[in-house]
Amino acid sequence: MVSYSKKVDFSCLMLDFDWKKSGLKMAKVNLQGEQHVDFQKNPSGIAVTLQNIVSTANLCCKLDLKGIALQARNAEYNPKRFAAVVMRIRNPKTTALIFCSGKMVCTGAKSIEQSLLAARKFARIIQKLGFPVCFKDFKIQNVVGSCDVQFSIRLEGLSTSHSSFCSYEPEIFPGLIYRMKDPKAVLLIFVSGKIILTGNKTCEDTYRAFAQIYPVLREFRKTPLPELPPKITSNSGKGRSLKRKFSSS
Repeated sequence: MVSYSKKVDFSCLMLDFDWKKSGLKMAKVNLQGEQHVDFQKNPSGIAVTLQNIVSTANLCCKLDLKGIALQARNAEYNPKRFAAVVMRIRNPKTTALIFCSGKMVCTGAKSIEQSLLAARKFARIIQKLGFPVCFKDFKIQNVVGSCDVQFSIRLEGLSTSHSSFCSYEPEIFPGLIYRMKDPKAVLLIFVSGKIILTGNKTCEDTYRAFAQIYPVLREFRKTPLPELPPKITSNSGKGRSLKRKFSSS
């Protein structure tokens, strides 16, 4: 059982988070990961769905990881495999990696609001175990989004025309890796039209990256092959065989 003589300060977790001081940009995203599409910013009308928000925070104290794993029901710790406690909560459905230095990584959230809420919940759990936790330095490290453009893409042509930005080795990985410079993002583009956007630190940059790549994808859209006329089968042979059958009888 971990115990501390120092009185635990709960005030640092009870204060409301100041978005203005944090420098985080808010996006119109609900807790299910869906968002309102701004057709002026995104003329295609295709919504980018946020799939994962990775954030970090500092709990500002040294942690006994073995003690946390023994006391918390939702935690596991195997130092031979990974030097952090893996903790999970259901609402919002997220996972935290908690290190002995007090650093914490939170993954699995579908929005920035969810990520902040989950990080604060993990901090409160650690605090209730007797550690002098103070929640600081919350930062978004990565925003992962996905979408479907609803048409097939000629990856070979895209790779040739945009060779300075693309990496395409279908023998190793079926998708084309497109490294965008502004905004700085990495896009995984598949022949089916499925797109994964990662590497951004704001939702706005994720949407902006898709808005910039969409005209390029349309340029390399696969044109469907013309439909062949239906094959006409002749029944003349069948008719002659039936005629012989009736005549013989």
